[in-house]
Amino acid sequence: MRIKKGFKMQSVGGENIILLQGTYGVDTTKIVSFDDTSLFLWSLYEDKEFTTEQIAESLIEEYGIEKDLALKDAESWVDTLIQNRLIEQQ
Repeated sequence: MRIKKGFKMQSVGGENIILLQGTYGVDTTKIVSFDDTSLFLWSLYEDKEFTTEQIAESLIEEYGIEKDLALKDAESWVDTLIQNRLIEQQ
C-alpha cells in the first residue's frame, strides 16, 4: 500500500492537517488532523510502498515501544488513512 499522490500535510495554527476536497459542486470538505507520530509516519512513507509491519518497525525504532503496541498503533494509523481515502492498496 501507499499514500495517494496529491495529498500534502500542512501545518496550520500549530496543527498538522490534510484538507480533503469533496466532489465538485458538493461541499464535503473535510480536515484530517494528525499528531506528531502521524506526521512522522506520513513524512517517512509519503512517497513509498509500505506494510503495516514496516510501520510498526518504524514506531519501535523511533519510540522504543513494544511490538504488540506498535502493531496495534500501526493498524490504527493505516485504518485512519483507509477511512479517509488517503491510501492506495494493491
